[in-house]
Amino acid sequence: MSVETGAPRDMLAAHPETAYFWGRVAADGECEDGCVTVRTNDETAARRLASIAGAERADRRIVERAYAHDTSITRTEEEFTVQVVGGLADRASAALGLPFDGDSGGYRFDALADYDRQLLRGLLEGCGTVCFKSDDNAVGISFVHEDERLLRTIQTLLDRCPVDAPYDDLSETSSGYWFGVDDDAAPALGDWLYEGSEETGLFAPSRRRKLRKSIERVR
Repeated sequence: MSVETGAPRDMLAAHPETAYFWGRVAADGECEDGCVTVRTNDETAARRLASIAGAERADRRIVERAYAHDTSITRTEEEFTVQVVGGLADRASAALGLPFDGDSGGYRFDALADYDRQLLRGLLEGCGTVCFKSDDNAVGISFVHEDERLLRTIQTLLDRCPVDAPYDDLSETSSGYWFGVDDDAAPALGDWLYEGSEETGLFAPSRRRKLRKSIERVR
């Protein structure tokens, strides 16, 4: 898949494109009556998400966003919003257990199980944080979200991925909940998550670049 490929025929069928897209929606988007919304701060990723879903465009604006682990700290950045209008949101909620119109979700991603790598990549780019820990010479990968159930779903996905990815228990933060992947496991997990991504285009270049640079610094 690439930005030129066009939309999948069925957004709820099991494909790498749909797994990546719904990971991004679950992590930083919503399903509301008549509309699916997904956000990203990477313009290339926004174009690719729009292409997957058949959206006409990605809207750009400048926003002030709170830091995931401490909402008292904010930063100004670009944000791109992709919206798919129609009945897809209701169908996705029923098929995948995504929250709908303010109701809580159940996150039933079993239909996408053959594409856990792409699903987890979308989740990481939507609600994950990546950093280089200079004091420990380590890569930090964590997931932050207001929905505890989504984070526990991500932990289940990590449990069944082919690389060893142990993680901490959930902790509360000012923006909800979070957990971190063990530092020793982060490089191998990062390598696995983005393996083959160049051929498919299913990634945010800025996020992949940051993770790979962090991994290079510890090797």
